[in-house]
Amino acid sequence: MGRAALALKGLDLDDPALDEQDFGSWLAAHGQSPRAVEALWDLVGVATLNAVAGDSSLALAAMVFKTGLLSDPGAADIGWARVPLGELHDRLAREALDAAGVRTETRARVTSVRAGGDGGWTVGIPGETLRADAVVLAVPQREAYDLLPAGALDDPGRLLGIGTAPILNIHVVYDRTVLTRPFFAALGTPVQWVFDRTDASGLRRGQYLALSQSVAHDDIDAPVADLRARYLPELERLLPRTRGAEVLDFFVTRERTATFAPAPGVGRLRPGARTKAPGLYLAGAWTATGWPATMESAVRSGVGAADAALGALGRPRPRHLFALEEAA
Repeated sequence: MGRAALALKGLDLDDPALDEQDFGSWLAAHGQSPRAVEALWDLVGVATLNAVAGDSSLALAAMVFKTGLLSDPGAADIGWARVPLGELHDRLAREALDAAGVRTETRARVTSVRAGGDGGWTVGIPGETLRADAVVLAVPQREAYDLLPAGALDDPGRLLGIGTAPILNIHVVYDRTVLTRPFFAALGTPVQWVFDRTDASGLRRGQYLALSQSVAHDDIDAPVADLRARYLPELERLLPRTRGAEVLDFFVTRERTATFAPAPGVGRLRPGARTKAPGLYLAGAWTATGWPATMESAVRSGVGAADAALGALGRPRPRHLFALEEAA
């Protein structure tokens, strides 16, 4: 593994040729056996890229490993949210926006984005037309393609070339404690990463485990009964305490288009924040941030789009943008 790690450190992340090569072939050329790929490179890569090494752009994989493992002695430290992500991304964010006087509409599907006659923009939502000096279109790539006005991008069809990849989450509630660690990853099993969500969920009885299954193409549409029959025996094999425990609940959440697919060549398809339409900007983890489909990529893209919009309007940068950038 050291041979490949040293070679990764020497790669230039700005070299466009890296995007055209797949990570799996590069690893094989640097002495990595299938077992090494499974035990390290895919253990990390599947969770961060949502693709196995052979289906991943070398550019994105190198970015993950150089930044996430090799940039600093503590770079590989793992942190996780001890509260529901909705607490961080919804409640706290909404409170900050409310305090800043920002109007927030949820579950309001945008039907159109059009240039206004006065140089601004109109955004259609059911029952209302919003007017704005600038618009940041922060929707998935396929929805962006549908909403972009003509001429905003030279080749908007490239957005449809950016594929998607699913994530499946399996939730199991036992009547007792079966895992004494906050999380674990597993090898040689369909189970990938398992997290103890008991405290975060507010559960008062038993233990709540969540299985996060990336690259879930084979399971994303499987019936719950089939998933139960597949994964509960694996948990019994991995966690002996589950063998005498009662399963109080078993349910599944599916994200069929959870991330963009980090396939070789995807880098040339990802657009930047600026479009050819003055006052219209793009944001999202799928835009050209240099990062794979992570929360960091999404935040960086949002900060970049907001900066571009504010700069074009000659307005100062709000303090919360500095905080977002530091958090990313």
